[in-house]
Amino acid sequence: MTPVAVVEAYAELARRVLAGPARLGRTRVVAIDGPSGAGKSRFAVHLADALTALHGDARPPVVHTDDLLDGWDDQLTFWTRLEARVLAPLRIGRAGAYHRYSWVRRSFLPDAVPVPVGPVLIVEGVSAARAAARPELTLSVFVTAPAPLRLARAVARDGREILPELRRWHAGESAHFAADGTAKHVDLVVDGAPGLPHDRTRYYVRVG
Repeated sequence: MTPVAVVEAYAELARRVLAGPARLGRTRVVAIDGPSGAGKSRFAVHLADALTALHGDARPPVVHTDDLLDGWDDQLTFWTRLEARVLAPLRIGRAGAYHRYSWVRRSFLPDAVPVPVGPVLIVEGVSAARAAARPELTLSVFVTAPAPLRLARAVARDGREILPELRRWHAGESAHFAADGTAKHVDLVVDGAPGLPHDRTRYYVRVG
């Protein structure tokens, strides 16, 4: 069967999140997964905007897993850092904090980024919706886009000099998604390069 594309509102998705159960202590975790260059960060921003407008409280924190990586070789093994510094404290009702990795300095920055206890936490990045995280997720999203477009987006953002590392990265994430079965287990698959006309700040295109 040909997948059906449907335009849906971030505001409605935000309501769905807030109506869902908190499974990490008092916090509802939204995991936004998918390959690099698919549009995960954009989706995270717009969902955070919708949650802020709907809840009328502080903006939900967004943790980008790229900020927790210790360089290119830490593609999937960063999770213990996320668990110890963010998820574990929130699980018992305490604020978390982590140090952001600088891809320019190739080291972690000294100032900690706080992650307060709140109704929602958004975790965005490759492997965010991995099997180990699923029991504590309120919502999981997989953002997809054609490989050539994703590669072009990454090169436009970071320069052609990263191509060797980027190709190795793409191979690694493809292997992970195949082994993890991520796209089959998420709550929502989103088209990160939709052809349907719509206001991308307020709506997204669901595939299914």
